[in-house]
Amino acid sequence: MGLPLRPMGSVLDAPNKFNFFKKDKRLGRKIMNCQIKKITESFPKIILVAFFIGIVFPCSAKAQAPTPKNMVLVNAGGFIRGVDVDRGTTNSSKSEAQTKKFPVSKNSFNDESPAKMIYLSSYYIDKYEVSNAQYKEFMRSTDHAAPAYWDHRQLNKPEFPVTGVNWFDANEYCRWSKKRLPTEAEWEKAARGPAGLTYPWGNTLDVEKANFSKGDRGNKMVTTQVDSYPEGKSYYGAHNMAGNVFEWVQDWYDPDYYKNQDNVRNVKGPKLGVNLGVPGKYEEKIKYGQKKVIRGGSWFAPPESITTTHRFWNDPMNNSYGVGLGIRCARDIKENSNMVARSYYMEALVEMGAQKFAQAYTSINKALETNPNNTEYKKLKALIKKKRRFIKIDTNYLKNEKRNK
Repeated sequence: MGLPLRPMGSVLDAPNKFNFFKKDKRLGRKIMNCQIKKITESFPKIILVAFFIGIVFPCSAKAQAPTPKNMVLVNAGGFIRGVDVDRGTTNSSKSEAQTKKFPVSKNSFNDESPAKMIYLSSYYIDKYEVSNAQYKEFMRSTDHAAPAYWDHRQLNKPEFPVTGVNWFDANEYCRWSKKRLPTEAEWEKAARGPAGLTYPWGNTLDVEKANFSKGDRGNKMVTTQVDSYPEGKSYYGAHNMAGNVFEWVQDWYDPDYYKNQDNVRNVKGPKLGVNLGVPGKYEEKIKYGQKKVIRGGSWFAPPESITTTHRFWNDPMNNSYGVGLGIRCARDIKENSNMVARSYYMEALVEMGAQKFAQAYTSINKALETNPNNTEYKKLKALIKKKRRFIKIDTNYLKNEKRNK
């Protein structure tokens, strides 16, 4: 049998921390590397469990109230935001394994890349686009002005989506209904689901599952009911996230936001939009200046605009582009402390797998700050601490060996 390792504290506290290896340096180093190997070999299993829990079976909302009427719950967890344009260029910094994980499309636009795993806390999003009937109640309650095309006999039917609203109209409506506009990341996750689908229903374009491009053959010249195309609903159950009307989101538009953004947790979008030109007259400000993001395409827009990753923009004051600017609202969920702690725990597992032990130690400490009595978190903290010490001692030993040669 091999010599047992001393408790790590006694090794570090000894006057000469290399005394442990004096009697048989080769045997000591072999034992140490064996211990490191055992811990390292367990990482793939740990990471697989983490992703299985966090993505396939996202954190459940046990302590949350029932889902509000006509909204759907989007559980906390990771999802792939964006799509890589070209494997040879956009993915050049990714390993071969990473390249296979992230979606690639030659038809995507540059502002949709690179693909990246993003984590979002749980939230609710409207099951349907806001209807004319709902918007009418808002107008009656607030004396808010009617949108464009309110008198259009083909567009103003009660169960059809309200259209012809600008960003300020959409924002005011969501606030009045005790909700808010979704962030761009929230919208995309609700549309494409955890599998990173190209369309809400799958990866193949289907004219029977969405109202776009004037019915593709010019048959449908207007919008359809908000509960139409049930077979085209998203993984989470949201209808018409492709086509019917474009939907305003909270974010300012920046074509390089995905490329320049390092944060991957509960992203909120850029603080300000990018001036797309030199604003001058009012008409030029509509064309240039800072823009807000719109998502999902519309009955009027081409097939390229209805993918779950397609990013488009419009002036926040404009209400008429494509006769299809509508609303879908979101709502925060009061965070469950157990869910928050669990998310930090999963981050620690992922960081261990990447051998980022300092970051993993920080994450598990955050989990314990939120849920200090969790035995599972305490065990992981001890494992991370032990792993950090093994690495430190082995590294120092190798340095000392080099000096002695």
